[in-house]
Amino acid sequence: MMKMNTGTTPSLSVGGGGVSGNEWESRPGGMVVQRRTDQTSDAPRVIRVRVKYLSVYHEININSQSSFGELKKVLSGQTGLHHEDMKILYKDKERDSKMFLDLCGVKDRSKLVLKEDPMAQEKRLLEKRRNAVVEKAMKSIADIGLEVDRLAGQVSAFETVINKGGKVEEKSLVNLIEMLMNQLLRLDAITADGDVKLKRKMQVKRVQTYVETLDVLKVKNSTKKVDINKSVRHKPQTQTHYQQRDLLSFVDEEEEEPRRDSGASSSGTPAVVTNDWEKMFDSTSAAKAVEPVKPVPPRFKWEFFD
Repeated sequence: MMKMNTGTTPSLSVGGGGVSGNEWESRPGGMVVQRRTDQTSDAPRVIRVRVKYLSVYHEININSQSSFGELKKVLSGQTGLHHEDMKILYKDKERDSKMFLDLCGVKDRSKLVLKEDPMAQEKRLLEKRRNAVVEKAMKSIADIGLEVDRLAGQVSAFETVINKGGKVEEKSLVNLIEMLMNQLLRLDAITADGDVKLKRKMQVKRVQTYVETLDVLKVKNSTKKVDINKSVRHKPQTQTHYQQRDLLSFVDEEEEEPRRDSGASSSGTPAVVTNDWEKMFDSTSAAKAVEPVKPVPPRFKWEFFD
């Protein structure tokens, strides 16, 4: 194995100018490079930096390969500032949070300056306010969704009853439609973009579908109500019609009975006995039914319309 030869050169001249003497070493390939001062420089080590904020110096122990963003987070606990509102200067230049300390030349005992960034603070507050609005809109849509789910159960119950031939009060259907329309107004009052707008649109479609279903059920329910009313109206008319006819027949029978009695007495013919027992029982039952009623014969001749 070839040994690495080291040597010292007094000086090097570049462009006619002299450079102070440095220690150099030659690599196995013959290349002469500057000798490393620390053989373990590749390994991460902890350095101490001094950061000035206003008139106060803060000494921070941090890894040499850390980023400026990590340094800001450490300083946030000591200064009380948010790490996104900080601006760190090193050698009069602002350093980005993603840059690393060792690559920017920060060493042990290096001095840095910390300042507050008003533009970053304003941007962060606006973003925070925007996120709060989005969270509020999402919560409102979630609450409306739960209410719509509850009303959807009532819609399905009414639909089952009406489809099976039952009848529901019209007031209940109207109240349910009004409650769904109120939820629709609440959804229209929410202003949002992106995912929130998509979720609001889905809830609006759900509410509109339930309202249309209730409108159809309302029409079916009203038609059934009309049919029931028609059947109820026709039944009493037929009953009264038959009752009036029966009364007139009873009156005619009463008028004919005295005539028959007078004719039988005048003729003096004996009564004929028959074996038609059914007619006898019918006549006796009709006579018993007529006796307690005793209807008054009508004074005027009424016309009955079928």
